[in-house]
Amino acid sequence: MATQHLDAAADRELSELVACTLNDTSLKTQRERWINLGENFGIARHEVADGLRLTFKDHPAVVAELEALVQVENDCCSWAAWTVERSEDSALVMAARSQGEGIATLHGMFTSEATPWKNSCQNC
Repeated sequence: MATQHLDAAADRELSELVACTLNDTSLKTQRERWINLGENFGIARHEVADGLRLTFKDHPAVVAELEALVQVENDCCSWAAWTVERSEDSALVMAARSQGEGIATLHGMFTSEATPWKNSCQNC
């Protein structure tokens, strides 16, 4: 019995690590904001060994929105490290990095079916 209890506790801990803490309304709002940003300024989506990189056109409004979105993600999905960076060609990049199951979860996010990424590149 003790072993089963520990296994169940480990499963709950793992699911908490890769779960979003937003309620349904906040999650819907966050998703809509990502879609809007992607539709208007999204350039590419790249799966990388430790997570995901989304590239956006450089624009002051994009910087502000991207930083706001990343702040929410760092709070609600703290199982990954979410950052805003600049690429070598000065494009804006949202980089999300994780470990273990978090990597697979990131690879499943922001897919071309769920968001309007113009250029998807698997394992780039």
